[in-house]
Amino acid sequence: MVKIIVQKYGGTSLSNEEKILNVAKKIKESLSEIDKLIVVVSAMGDSTDNLVKLGSEFLDDQSDLENLRDFDQLLSTGEIVSASLMSLALRKIGVKSTSLSGSKAGINTNSLHGSARISSINTELIFEHFKSKDVIIVAGFQGVSESGEITTLGRGGSDTSAVALASAIKAVRCEIYTDVEGIFSADPRIVPNSKLIEYISYEEMLEMASLGAKMHPRSIEIAAINEVPMAIRHSERKTKGTILRKESEKNMEIRNAVTGIPTSKGVSKITLNNIKDKPGIASSIFEPLSSTGINVDVIVQTASSEGTTNLSFTLNDKDLKPCLNELVKSKVTNEENIQTQSNLGKVSIVGTGIQNQPGYASRMFKALSNKNINIEMITTSEIRITCIIKESDLEEAAQSLHEEFID
Repeated sequence: MVKIIVQKYGGTSLSNEEKILNVAKKIKESLSEIDKLIVVVSAMGDSTDNLVKLGSEFLDDQSDLENLRDFDQLLSTGEIVSASLMSLALRKIGVKSTSLSGSKAGINTNSLHGSARISSINTELIFEHFKSKDVIIVAGFQGVSESGEITTLGRGGSDTSAVALASAIKAVRCEIYTDVEGIFSADPRIVPNSKLIEYISYEEMLEMASLGAKMHPRSIEIAAINEVPMAIRHSERKTKGTILRKESEKNMEIRNAVTGIPTSKGVSKITLNNIKDKPGIASSIFEPLSSTGINVDVIVQTASSEGTTNLSFTLNDKDLKPCLNELVKSKVTNEENIQTQSNLGKVSIVGTGIQNQPGYASRMFKALSNKNINIEMITTSEIRITCIIKESDLEEAAQSLHEEFID
């Protein structure tokens, strides 16, 4: 049976001609230990940011499907440039390769422009190219809808492309190469003494990714469901990196109950005051938001009083204005009863060790209180506790929690 590895390289690893050639040499070295390679690439350097800025100059109405279609088509060009250049670089050093767009690689998606989800992958197209090629370069972050339109998978979507391909072709493993050595216990930029996590479970990594860690949450979800072996490593330095695997496969040595302290910025909160407390009201609020691709995160509803209630939820800063437009349009409450708050962030403790063990929430809240940090909202899962706080308090909060649970 042919052994295949999927590798993914981020934009910082491909930011200029020299780096592309260095990655090409790394790919060639990998062929000495594997039969075939699929390499998924992101856009070069800041290409996507530049394309977003350029397209936004003309994108007045973000609800117009034709506008979103053209915007997706524009953004997809960044990865196609990277894939083409990488294939040229590989052939220059004697590697049989070819480059494919997401659609040519058989990546099928739904029709939600800007945040499409992969529905299936036609692996026959990949294996047909492997008859004459050793390396296939795939433009990440993109696919094609049932109607034949180019779609993009949202920020970090190249990770999702790589893991989905690895799952579909039953690859030996999926290797994510980036500009950091792996997954750390906290963002090293705000917690200098953060530690490299050598092994992490899919469950922990999914929580970390959804809260701002390096990986795209959807990619971890696909890896967990399909048990895709994964490694996250530095693209230029030879390091062990971080290995993702099932919790049952992790070493049984004594380790911290808390694995990481992820943080994320750019959070806004919307509060709807005096909405009617009746069946279907939540659906009437969130269904229109979902249909427009707006992701809602933390949701808190107060106890009913005299037939009305207050409901608060968080979302990404960039979705605040479109969300407000939808809420006003739906008329679930009077416009003057809608309150907003921006410049918020999330800080969390994550770890399978906190399951069914009391005391972690109180320790977290006390550590934040000792730094005079106010908590706006709280949300939990079996292995995570998240607090919404002011963005200006994130650094101090992360350092305090890292000292409490990991140092």
